[in-house]
Formats: sequence, structure tokens, C-alpha cells
Amino acid sequence: MVYATYPSLAEKRVLITGGGTGIGAAIVDAFVKQGAQVYFIDIALDASRELADSLKDARYPPLFYPCDLTDLDALAQVFAEIERDHGAVEVMINNAANDNRHVIQDVTPEYWDNSLAVNLRHQFFCAQAVAPGMKAAGGGVILNFGSISWHLALGNLTLYMTAKAAIEGMTRGLARDLGGDGIRVNCVIPGSVRTPRQMALWHTPQGEQDILNAQCLPQRVEPEDIAAMALFLASDNAGRCSGRDYFVDAGWYGA
Repeated sequence: MVYATYPSLAEKRVLITGGGTGIGAAIVDAFVKQGAQVYFIDIALDASRELADSLKDARYPPLFYPCDLTDLDALAQVFAEIERDHGAVEVMINNAANDNRHVIQDVTPEYWDNSLAVNLRHQFFCAQAVAPGMKAAGGGVILNFGSISWHLALGNLTLYMTAKAAIEGMTRGLARDLGGDGIRVNCVIPGSVRTPRQMALWHTPQGEQDILNAQCLPQRVEPEDIAAMALFLASDNAGRCSGRDYFVDAGWYGA
């Protein structure tokens, strides 16, 4: 994909969670190519290092920070390190998640806690961590990531959909509470995105066709399509966009 160029993103300090693979990797690549200073967090060590190495010749090569986002103390240390070494984060992209399937009767309290920690909790605490720096700078952008799944009531994803529904509410709350400081908060809602993980674990040829049949546009959504939306919403061209949900799903209205 050839992305639009957004001059306002050049040299911006952008932090991306789950940036080592899939949608996150496409977002890292897209922002690096805008001339942004990109830092990304992930637990996928090999893939993340490979991504960083592939972009080492960029004006600002991305910097990878290994971190388990469910460890809030470790997460706080990463934020402190980035701010100390590079300055306050100006664009926060809360992409990381895990859509593991589960059956209701198999869910334990421990599984519940872990699922909400992986898919919801860190998005709030990442926003909390970057807000003071954004406020001091007179503004910033926070992009949370939801999911089409709960809008369609997909099967065997109850906890994931619970978290993703909550993210839309959290986005509205953060947008209201931080808007007075010039901080814009929006939610990107991907449809069925053709990532290596999805293709390996969940998508069969028939499933692929079912998705296409349910979409208004008969083309699969690619990670780069999500990255394109993230670029726009992070840019000054989206300067009056806040507290809203932005779907990138090819018009998917059925399961």
C-alpha cells in the first residue's frame, strides 16, 4: 500500500503496543515511513527484532522494548525509560490484544483476570501514563483498538468481546476527561483482518468465503488498511476527531 503523507507526523514520538506482528507491525512500518520516531512494545522477541532490523535504514529506526503488558510495574518502567531518553510520547496506539477462543464453562477466575489484563487493562494504564506529557505539550493523540467481534456477537469469544466493548466506553470517557487538555482519543475497530495469526489459527477457505459474503466490499481487510486509518487519526488532519469509533471492516454486517 502507498500511504498518504502526513507532514504533521514527521518526528512525532509514537508508542505502539503489540507492534511486533500482525496489525501492530504494519502500524510500526507505516509510522516509521512517515518519519516518526517510533517505539514499540511486544513479547514476541524474534519477530519484533526482525521488524526493527528491517527498518534500520529509516531516518528514525524504530526502537523495540520487550515488555509483558500484563505486568504494570514493568510497563511503567518502559514508559519512564522512553520519556527519560527520548521525551514525552505524543501519539499512543493501544493495539495489543489476544483473541484466544474459549468455551464459557471452561473459564476460571484466573482466566477471566488474565483475559481482561491482556485485552483491556493495559489500554487504560498506557493512556494514564502518557496523559501528563501530552497535557504539558498542549495536546496529543491516543488511539485505542476495539473489535468488530462484539458488534457481530461471534462465538467462543465472550471475554474478548467483553473487553473490546469496554474499550469503546473507555474511549469516550478518556476523550471527555482529556479533551480539555487538547488530547484526542479515538477507537479504531478492525474487521476481520488477514494477519498471519488469523490465517494460521482460525480461517479456513470456507470461512474466508463466508466473511467476503458478509461484507459490503468483497475484499479482505489487510493490516495496512488498519495502519492507514491510524495514520489519519494521529495526524493533524483529524484535529476535530475525538471520542468516536472508526470502523475498518469492509462493511461487515453478518457472521
